Amino acid sequence: MLRRRGFFSWTRNALAAAGVTAAAPGRAVAQTAAAGTDYYDKLGVAKIINAAGTYTALTASIMPPEVQAAVAGAARHPVRLAELQRRAGEYIAGRLKCEAALVTSGASAALTLGTAGCMTLGNRAATKLLPLEVSGLKHEVIVQKGHRFGYDQAVRNCGTRFVEVETLAQYETAFTDRTVMCFFYNAAEAGTISRQEWVAVARAKGVPCFIDAAADVPPISNLWNYTQMGFDLVAFSGGKGLRGPQNAGLLLGRKDLIDAATWNNSPNSDTVGRGLKVAKEQIVGMVAAVDWILAQSDDDILAQCRQRAERIAAHLSGVPTLSHEIFVPPVANAVPHLLLRYDWAKVGKAPLEVARILREGSPSIELNPSTGRTGASAGLPDAQNAIVVGVWMLQPGEDLIVAQRLKAVLV
Repeated sequence: MLRRRGFFSWTRNALAAAGVTAAAPGRAVAQTAAAGTDYYDKLGVAKIINAAGTYTALTASIMPPEVQAAVAGAARHPVRLAELQRRAGEYIAGRLKCEAALVTSGASAALTLGTAGCMTLGNRAATKLLPLEVSGLKHEVIVQKGHRFGYDQAVRNCGTRFVEVETLAQYETAFTDRTVMCFFYNAAEAGTISRQEWVAVARAKGVPCFIDAAADVPPISNLWNYTQMGFDLVAFSGGKGLRGPQNAGLLLGRKDLIDAATWNNSPNSDTVGRGLKVAKEQIVGMVAAVDWILAQSDDDILAQCRQRAERIAAHLSGVPTLSHEIFVPPVANAVPHLLLRYDWAKVGKAPLEVARILREGSPSIELNPSTGRTGASAGLPDAQNAIVVGVWMLQPGEDLIVAQRLKAVLV
């Protein structure tokens, strides 16, 4: 193995052989970046046109130029992570009108850390007990049965046990000396207890109340609506409507709970959040994303999406039996989506087949996963006989490409 001095000598020789001066290794990196190496091409990864939405599996949103620049700038300099997290949290909390904020490694991480904060509040030593040694801690989480969903494992990662309720009366009597938190899934399509009722009961019982609002921007005001409504903790995804880094999120709320969540977060060792590392680039990226979203307007975001949907629909006006509808989900991903309905028996291609053809074409186009399916989620209507085009993440000019490809397939 090379000693440290030998390693640097070897490095200088290697750089010289490559025609790079050893005095400026950073310049070599900059020159490589300036050359514009496309690592998707280099790795053989197909780029897609995202006509689906801000789905994690499709790498969520594309960061605006301002956010991309902030991420790139943060990558150039080391800082003290704890100081960056603290200052970023203070800045974000000030802008979003809440007591405190923590940048997390995604909305799921925000759920885990917020839950851990509730469980260890006032007892920092308990951070070492999660998730397996929680019998001596409060660890029951009350939730509406209709609010169980595919990501609530993030709450259970702390060793919690869900207590399900269906009525307000059941909710009011579900509290025990083991109740640590009340959890509300904002985009749930079932459940009879309203947000306001959920908060009021939790507050009367003196138990923290946590809402998952991961994909619920726009409207932009949701970034402070729920803390002002009385929720003690709120989780948002960074890579959806906020247009920040995909592997980042926000935990907003009460300062004492955010402080306790921070105890459980990376880089603290022996904690449930040690693996939920958020890098300096993502922290700065989320600060920039908050600045960016607050400079936008709901009207402009919705108008831009509606214009894209209308352009696609207009291009398809000659397709036999086709009709269209522009639909806005009520809570999550609340932006215009284009629904295309047609008699696929006459056209000769079912919606799922259309989705497959577009996916396998070049460029590859991903339609919204509700296309051709029943039981659509996240507020989208049943689309067994429909194509659903998510226009939100389309880049300039891509709406026309989607329209042309759809018409070529359907006519």
